[in-house]
Amino acid sequence: MKSDMKLEVRQAEVTDIKGIMSLIKKAYRDLEDYSKDIIRGQITNFPEGHFVATMNDEIVGYSASILLKEQVVLAPHTWISITGGGYGSTHDEDGDYLYGYEVCVDPDIRGHRIGQRFYNARKRLVQFYRLKGIVFAGRVPNFKKKRKQVPNIEEYVEKVINKEIKDSSLGFQLRNGFEVIGILKDYLPSDKASLGYGIHLKWSNPGFNEVPKSDKGPIEQNVVRVVCVQYQQRGIKSFEEFESLVEYYVDVTADYRADFVLFPELFTMQLLSIKNEEIAPNVAIEHMTSYTEQVKELFRRLAVKYNVNIIAGSHPTKVDDKVRNISYICLRDGQVHEQAKIHPTPDEKYWWSIEGGEEVKVIDTDCGPIGVLICYDSEFPELSRHLANQGVNILFVPFLTDNRQAYCRVKYCCQARAVENQMYVAMAGNVGNLPRVHNVDIQYAQSCILTPCDFPFAKDGVAADTTPNVEMVAIADLRLDILREARQSGAVRNLKDRRHDLYSVVWHNKD
Repeated sequence: MKSDMKLEVRQAEVTDIKGIMSLIKKAYRDLEDYSKDIIRGQITNFPEGHFVATMNDEIVGYSASILLKEQVVLAPHTWISITGGGYGSTHDEDGDYLYGYEVCVDPDIRGHRIGQRFYNARKRLVQFYRLKGIVFAGRVPNFKKKRKQVPNIEEYVEKVINKEIKDSSLGFQLRNGFEVIGILKDYLPSDKASLGYGIHLKWSNPGFNEVPKSDKGPIEQNVVRVVCVQYQQRGIKSFEEFESLVEYYVDVTADYRADFVLFPELFTMQLLSIKNEEIAPNVAIEHMTSYTEQVKELFRRLAVKYNVNIIAGSHPTKVDDKVRNISYICLRDGQVHEQAKIHPTPDEKYWWSIEGGEEVKVIDTDCGPIGVLICYDSEFPELSRHLANQGVNILFVPFLTDNRQAYCRVKYCCQARAVENQMYVAMAGNVGNLPRVHNVDIQYAQSCILTPCDFPFAKDGVAADTTPNVEMVAIADLRLDILREARQSGAVRNLKDRRHDLYSVVWHNKD
């Protein structure tokens, strides 16, 4: 190794995802489903349990682990069931053991004991959290080769323990003080070299004693203040007038020291009233896309000026030769993120030829990871579950509905998303009229901030709401510690009690 070469192991961060993905593709050439969303979920759900090894700032190793209860880690299981399909969403803050479920090292980097460094980091983590130990299922990569010689997996393991057969993986784990406590059949069927078997291994923390554990949760903002703007559509004379109306609401939310302000879906269609002409829908939507950069810059500037994170409703945007309905998330540090609507409604397709996006994104903010689903997207439970798997606690839903039935579809679905994912859901819609604008001529809304339905929350699962069809705001303080407590020990535990052995949400990546 060159004298100027720097090798270190540190906690993984979401900014490492691209490098981790490159490493995994290099190390696991036949593994197709290990997406960037899975890696994000792993890191977000338990940041302290994930490490990367870097050599001269290039990622050459990755380690993933979560906390789980003793009865869970010692019982028979599969890789999918115990990790929540790889997302690490089964992580239990009150766990007794550190469960390791991934160690990946660059195959071109040999002789630097990166695996050993990861094991040492895990043991330090166990000692710091005063856990009982480490459990995982190890590979036996030589078993397939030796099957004619030793057809029985139990006999194979016994011979490796007695040093009659060499197995690089199991031998390494035994040298690190792990003991074999069982064999897991069909643990990881894609591991052809091990014929799907996982060797159930445990390392006991010699310094463990039964004392109350300190709070293991990461230091983060505990109370998040959210404002939903129920915005009135009205005729305006200029973009400057639109800007003035928007800034008024951002200013108000800043006075209330809000962390987030949410505007409705397609509320920028108000800009069509500037010319006050009734034009064909395809001409109207093309005209709206010309405002995209002005809209983005307006909300980016206001977010920084008023120190508030803004979910700027949504706006028709030209993407190559397509038009998409995109929400711009402007953070108070100046970053701008985008979330396209995945499912355009039949009317959006018919009137405006809007096409759906292909990715649901987790957006990292100073209040933790959030997600945005535009109106109709909230009616598809797979999308919010995909976000929940990646650690999202608050979901923002800008919506546009023209009658009470349409509004109720969105509201009831959002309430379901709050219950089934044990997350907060904020909704903001339009009121008022735009007489000369096709498909946005009338509005119906009752904006609200929804919670799970359990004892720590509002009795009806509504933290705040507005008067229907009146221009106003809804404001609520959302406590993240109560959310974590409900997920861990609520009357029902929808996230914790999922049957990962029976079903899962699989995102078919197109990147």
